[in-house]
Amino acid sequence: MFIVKALLSAFYMLWEILWPLIFGFALSALVQALVSRRTLARLLGGTGPRHLALATLFGIASSSCSYAAVALARSLFRKGASFTAAMVFELASTNLVIELGLILLVLLGWPFMLAQYLGGLLMIVLLALIFRLTLTRALVARAQEQAERGLSGRMEGHAAMDMSLEENGPFWRRLWSGRAFTAISHYFVMDWAAVWTDVLLGLLIAGALAAWVPDSFWRVFFLSGNPTLAAIEGPLLGPLVAIISFVCSVGNVPLAAVLWHGGISFGGLVSFIFADLIVLPILDIYRKYYGWQMAGYLLLTFYITMALAGYLVELLFSLLGLIPAQRTVAAISEGLHWNYTTVLNLLALFLAAVLVMRFLRTGGLTMLAMMNQSPGELSPGPHADEHRSHEQQKTS
Repeated sequence: MFIVKALLSAFYMLWEILWPLIFGFALSALVQALVSRRTLARLLGGTGPRHLALATLFGIASSSCSYAAVALARSLFRKGASFTAAMVFELASTNLVIELGLILLVLLGWPFMLAQYLGGLLMIVLLALIFRLTLTRALVARAQEQAERGLSGRMEGHAAMDMSLEENGPFWRRLWSGRAFTAISHYFVMDWAAVWTDVLLGLLIAGALAAWVPDSFWRVFFLSGNPTLAAIEGPLLGPLVAIISFVCSVGNVPLAAVLWHGGISFGGLVSFIFADLIVLPILDIYRKYYGWQMAGYLLLTFYITMALAGYLVELLFSLLGLIPAQRTVAAISEGLHWNYTTVLNLLALFLAAVLVMRFLRTGGLTMLAMMNQSPGELSPGPHADEHRSHEQQKTS
């Protein structure tokens, strides 16, 4: 009975966030198809405001998969991007992406979406300041030496693939071309393939916690009886809960909903969502990519910036009266109904089916097999060549 209740809770949350997940990934795929990764390293070679702004914008346009973001950040670093710009790109590509905002909007409400985007920008500014004050050339040099060894992490093939449209011509003509449709379908399916395990794990953990853990435990754990202590504890505790949950990317949002329902502070929830880049599996990847010392440095600096961003967001939203008073989460308590969510889910599933069919008909399974290969194992430009060959076949 308890297992059935947990699975039902997980399914209800999945049903609530399904359409923003699909539409969000489709929009992200469209942006990725129009923004080339090949020029990123050249544009991110410094640590000035312009370089960091570009790193943020390119991150927003990238995939929300934490593993792919970490792999792509190392690739940019190896190709000439500054370490600071690479890390800013990494933060933006997991905390400022379209699909994350949509899921927060649907599952928790617009104040959480606004807090996420504002907090993400604050975290980038804080991280840049901390790096400027504490990051030494010697530490960066050691990280560069380790990065050049090319040890494998996860999703490196996915991060290395560039299927964007670079040919000249009017924007709208490129957007509505067959190559654009193919590129969007490939990015869409591969982004889903990169994050589905995290989404599933996040839903199962959230469903189990919602079904099995009583509200009284959460109230004690988050000090809900003392709002002042809860506000102090929340941003410190949120990232620690994320570290041991093993859930990253958009998969931690369902768990965030359970924590909010249980009584975590507003700032603590924001810090928890930010902490997808310091979960234990990713910390181990940092160790492989940059060495033990830099992995420890990233853990400390990321944790500090996540906690500080949580405090600042809570303070600002409290002053503006924007922190929601209600802790009811519809996906946890209401179940399924015939409403706008059901209609949007059906439309989203139709869109997903169209993109998957295009993916399968244009060599997508070959691309999918390359996702976990290292960049050195990928032949030059296989994705672009694949798209060109299919378009030639269509026009011949």
